[in-house]
Amino acid sequence: MSVQEYLDKYMLSRKLEDAVNAAVRAKTTDPVLFISNHMKKGVQSVITKVKARQILDSRGIPTVEVDLFTNKAMFRASVPSGNSSGMYEAVELRDGDKGVYLGNGVAKAVKNINEKISEALIGMDPTLQSQIDHAMIDLDKTEKKGELGANAILAVSIAACKAGAAEKEVPLYKHIADLSGKSSPMLPVPAFTVISGGKHAGNNLAIEEIMILPIGASRFEEALRMGSETYHHLKAVITEKCGPHNCNVGEDGGFAPNVSSFREALDLVKEAISRTGYDEKIKIALDVAATNFCIGKRYDLDFQSPQKSGQNFKSAEDMIELYKELCAEYPIVSIEDPFDKEDWEHIKIISSLGICQVVGDDLLMSNAKRIEKAVTESACNALLLKVNQVGTVTEVIEVVKQAKEAHWGVVTSHRSGETVDSFIADLSVGLAVGQIKAGAPCRGERLEKYNQLLRIEEELGDQAVYAGEDWRQ
Repeated sequence: MSVQEYLDKYMLSRKLEDAVNAAVRAKTTDPVLFISNHMKKGVQSVITKVKARQILDSRGIPTVEVDLFTNKAMFRASVPSGNSSGMYEAVELRDGDKGVYLGNGVAKAVKNINEKISEALIGMDPTLQSQIDHAMIDLDKTEKKGELGANAILAVSIAACKAGAAEKEVPLYKHIADLSGKSSPMLPVPAFTVISGGKHAGNNLAIEEIMILPIGASRFEEALRMGSETYHHLKAVITEKCGPHNCNVGEDGGFAPNVSSFREALDLVKEAISRTGYDEKIKIALDVAATNFCIGKRYDLDFQSPQKSGQNFKSAEDMIELYKELCAEYPIVSIEDPFDKEDWEHIKIISSLGICQVVGDDLLMSNAKRIEKAVTESACNALLLKVNQVGTVTEVIEVVKQAKEAHWGVVTSHRSGETVDSFIADLSVGLAVGQIKAGAPCRGERLEKYNQLLRIEEELGDQAVYAGEDWRQ
């Protein structure tokens, strides 16, 4: 075939002429680069390969990373994991070989991507997120993604989402907003972890996290500054009152002073907020994670203490009174998992009081059926959204819609085992959820999410909207 015949067969002469004309109109100083990019835009992007590998998360435990290739570029994503998994969430596939990474390896999930998922997705348009996600769901054939592994499926789903945004030449948060039908992106209020306890730290504090919410900030940049300043004031307060050895941090970056009572920990935080001068602008949130210290129908507030007295057991009714007192004494606006994950009766009672936002984490596990039950029974009024409990971007969008239709708050959440992937920052903005929980203003894998939100706010410029006082909308 001659050159002319080749040009004619693929109609390249017309396409080249269009590209040259565009370069002339643009008055470009580099016509070769301009024409190359112009021609590339005229080609539909398709997935050409998906390559996975095993990397380590912030705890040094294996997780899945994916490189998704199109005929134009490569897009990378990695998935987080939590301390524990529940029976209602999507299955995180682990190898189970105790001789390798203590059984936590993800070689099976990686193999499933490289040998099964990659082949199934080759040739697909990365902008068609729902088609990609459902192709993987159909390939898995199990209700909770136990065959391929939710960690395998989610990593590919996120990478495809990034590729779709690039093909449309829009920011990731804008692409996510388009997928969900949202027209107005919004910067979320950050819930900064400042004190860690429970299974996230080695102290005697039963509850898992105390967080601060800078709802009085006017912009996300100001909220981040408030969080950072409060965090450093808290370090000084803990040093003065408990000694410098109490300033070690937990898995999420929160300080882990050796305190045992809720009030003792809250007093430290209240003092730190007071020192910043932001008293009315910063509120407090609790992640009780009560399932971890529920024994039968009682709650052992000394479960972390090596010197258990056996005298600090509380009934569910006692816990309700405690929460009412704490909300009256401190600026607490949100409580996560105040009771055991199967104690629907008492979480309904605390929600009915209207004293604060009641967030379902272990109660819901980001499971659509559990959310439906909670909505029907008025069991809580906010969802803690953990993308790895769901398994695909498409399904994440659906559960957020489900929660929002019930007029719930939504808190996009990190996990204890994080990576430097900042996807949940863009997700929070694109879905306009109003709240994000990504750990302390400390540690790289946590800060990457907050720093990405700074970049998004800068990019939006005058169009940037910070949730602020409307954090639950």
